[in-house]
Amino acid sequence: MTIDTTSGAPDDATEFLSLLHAALHAVRREAGERLEPEGTTPGQFRLLRHLAHCDGPCRLGAVAGALDVTPRSVTTKVDDAEADGLVRRLPDPLDRRATLVELTAAGRDLVARVSTARSSGADALLDHLGAGDRAELLRLLRLVLASSRRS
Repeated sequence: MTIDTTSGAPDDATEFLSLLHAALHAVRREAGERLEPEGTTPGQFRLLRHLAHCDGPCRLGAVAGALDVTPRSVTTKVDDAEADGLVRRLPDPLDRRATLVELTAAGRDLVARVSTARSSGADALLDHLGAGDRAELLRLLRLVLASSRRS
């Protein structure tokens, strides 16, 4: 940890990382509390939410790319979701080697329920911020993400 030797305080980068880590921990804890009663995990919900935004069935490889995970990781998550009746696999009519995946009705219902619960959870984390502070937080987070993508 880098300390400002003139004041003994952490530098901006160290404080940024510390605060971001604490905020992510709070968000993950809140998300876990919303997901656990539904019997799903953050990783599985991320897959389901992505599929909910696809225009029809998606190729597994494209899903892996969109989620920035390995194809094997997506296969495992799809296996679990398929066993739970949340997704179904389909043959790709354009490529016999590829597999498509789409949400079932149960998967769409789960995404709708959890999305509503997660919004309530996010509101609970942010309810002490005014509209201007929320907008500023979003603006700054977008800047940090854009900067990280350029690096």
